[in-house]
Amino acid sequence: IASALFADKNSGKLGCCGWLLVFISIIFVIVTFPLTIFMCVKIVKEYERAVIFRLGRITDRKAKGPGLFLILPCTDNFVKVDLRTVSFDIPPQEILTKDSVTVSVDGVVYFRVYCPISAVANVTNAHSSTRLLAQTTLRNVLGTKNLAELLSDREGISLSMQEALDEATHPWGIKVERVEIKDVKLPQQLQRAMAAEAEASREARAKIIAAEGEMKASRALKEASLVMADSPSALQLRYLQTLNTIAAEKNSTIVFPLPIDIIQHFMHWKA
Repeated sequence: IASALFADKNSGKLGCCGWLLVFISIIFVIVTFPLTIFMCVKIVKEYERAVIFRLGRITDRKAKGPGLFLILPCTDNFVKVDLRTVSFDIPPQEILTKDSVTVSVDGVVYFRVYCPISAVANVTNAHSSTRLLAQTTLRNVLGTKNLAELLSDREGISLSMQEALDEATHPWGIKVERVEIKDVKLPQQLQRAMAAEAEASREARAKIIAAEGEMKASRALKEASLVMADSPSALQLRYLQTLNTIAAEKNSTIVFPLPIDIIQHFMHWKA
């Protein structure tokens, strides 16, 4: 017990009255031993640490745990700090983007305590303060982005928020591990306008593609007509191929294409 009691580096700052109270507490522990053993021995779990205060001062610059540790029943008290990663949802925030569009954005933040002493001594409630800071950081970061960046660059925005939160919570002993943007809700009128714009853009692209296809088809037909003009027998073979294709479909009526040259020959003969 003595080694645990006098390991305090700051014990010299207790003063005479402080030392007197500590001495009385030690005498009380010795006199009432072993009953006070239940008051002196404390246990913290693997994922917890204990910050011990002796007469209002932190006894050591290092938190105790995990496992067993000793305290004085009259002069010491301790605060347990959970070191596990904590996640919380950022409530939906109405944000005005850089291009004056109002959107509703929510997210999720993952953080943990890496310095129990700072988390206890430097801030009243580290978890609540981190939640409030995440809301204001979300507004500040997204207020500098336009709508296109907000919809397309979520990873960059999440990284910017993580860096800003991590820097702000560092004095509190908080490490922000991850920030994610969950959902971006647009006004209904803006959704309809964007849908109409996207539909018009798709229709314009479809017309351009159809026009390009027609142009390529006309060029191919022109080249085919030039080939057939150089070889009259190729036109007859094309006629026969067309008849074969029509006959394969089991049609009751077959239209036989008559060469225009024959009609022109009869017209000249009649004239």
